[in-house]
Amino acid sequence: MEFISGAGGYLIPFLVVLTVLVFVHELGHYWVARRCGVRVEVFSIGFGPELFGWTARSGTRWKFSAVPLGGYVKMFGDANAASAPGDTTEMSDAEKAMAFPHKTLGQRAAIVAAGPAANFIFALVVLSGLFMTTGHPFPPPVVGEVQAGSAAETAGFQPGDTIVEVNDRPIYRFAEMSVLVQRHGGEEMRITVDKEDGDTRQLTVVPRETTFESPDGETIELYRIGIAAETGPFGPVRAVGEAAQETVALTALTVRAIGEIIVGERGTDELGGPIRIAQMSGDVAQVGVVALIWFMAILSINLGLINLFPVPMLDGGHLLFYAAEAVRGRPLSERAQEYGFRIGLALVLTLMLFVTWNDLVHLRVFDFLRGVIS
Repeated sequence: MEFISGAGGYLIPFLVVLTVLVFVHELGHYWVARRCGVRVEVFSIGFGPELFGWTARSGTRWKFSAVPLGGYVKMFGDANAASAPGDTTEMSDAEKAMAFPHKTLGQRAAIVAAGPAANFIFALVVLSGLFMTTGHPFPPPVVGEVQAGSAAETAGFQPGDTIVEVNDRPIYRFAEMSVLVQRHGGEEMRITVDKEDGDTRQLTVVPRETTFESPDGETIELYRIGIAAETGPFGPVRAVGEAAQETVALTALTVRAIGEIIVGERGTDELGGPIRIAQMSGDVAQVGVVALIWFMAILSINLGLINLFPVPMLDGGHLLFYAAEAVRGRPLSERAQEYGFRIGLALVLTLMLFVTWNDLVHLRVFDFLRGVIS
């Protein structure tokens, strides 16, 4: 129960991370809505009763609410915070001009898509800044340097090589190489690399044992093949390019992981909810600011991606309705949309309950309660 005893160390980083990401997401909706002439009635960080807030000249109520697990932007003409269409039959022409439901299909789709897009853009900006200042903390498996006379040079490694597999095992981060080299010891390793000219080759290398002396005089024996990653810092153009590649790679990894869970190749116990995110936020914050910024970028990508899922209540569900409207030439009926929102709400609540259960099991809360009761 270390998580409970140190709740302050987890809660504050969690609230900071979540508030920033929710603000970025909702700001995307808000900014595009205002550009399209939509009046935004409420911009809320959190749900439930208002804790504090203020009303801007535009008429938007900016507020922080009691349940800090998300947020919403309520636009003029919406029935509720989930952007379910409201009754606009009694509106004047001037009011309809500012109402979200009366905007063109393209404008409505742009407003909805702007939230997830803002999360991806935020991740790109954050990673670019990180790469320009401190370099890449978790570089991809790209060879930046090959030590002269090393086993890697003998095997044919060159700077710019991308390591794809080691003994048929996929590699995603350069740090994985250090672990695998030590694990193989002096045994032969088959490493598949993509060359800069587009050629794919399989190289064979045998790690060499190297002796180091630690600061306290202790002798340490490690295996090395003689390659190093290029970590930066990078110039502005290179940093943006690296950040774009990293954003795409993190998105692909997330999609692949979700796909593996769906087909049963990975366990559903890997799914985590707010409690586990809070725990991870606290753990990462203790490592340092760089790790916390990196974690925030990953969460921002995940938030943007999840919101694009075609589930009513989420942005992807709205976009699905708009796609149907584009094909049919008219919106779905109010009844169909209402049923869609109900199904979406049920799915979202079920998922929230499931991941929360996973979190409690992961943190051994039930074991603790059984111990207390017994």
